[in-house]
Amino acid sequence: MKSFLWLLIGVAVGFVVAHKVNETPKGREFFGSLDKKARDFGEAVTDGYRQREAELRSAIDGE
Repeated sequence: MKSFLWLLIGVAVGFVVAHKVNETPKGREFFGSLDKKARDFGEAVTDGYRQREAELRSAIDGE
């Protein structure tokens, strides 16, 4: 239980710090860049999943 409390405190402190950093121009630029990278990564994962799914469906249909 003590570890969970520390986790919650860490999350809360991280949220407050991120909010304060996001109020600065460099902070907005940093978080904008981070958001773009996360979206690009998510799209790459989705594309890879769809390609692999198509390969598997093709292999199943070909049998």
